[in-house]
Amino acid sequence: MSDTGWIKSSRSSGASDNCVEVRLTGTEVGVRDSKNPTGAVHTFPTSTWRSFLTALKTGDLPEALH
Repeated sequence: MSDTGWIKSSRSSGASDNCVEVRLTGTEVGVRDSKNPTGAVHTFPTSTWRSFLTALKTGDLPEALH
């Protein structure tokens, strides 16, 4: 997989301040605040990101993350 560059969710509206951007590479996923593109970037292994997305879709997140 090649680097996708930074992408914002298609569900983000232009008027919203609550957006994150993700960057997919072959081995990692980067996540950053779209309002602060030069700020901190959190990186996760692709498998961890995949597990997180699955938990979101199935409603299987730990109580602390609700």
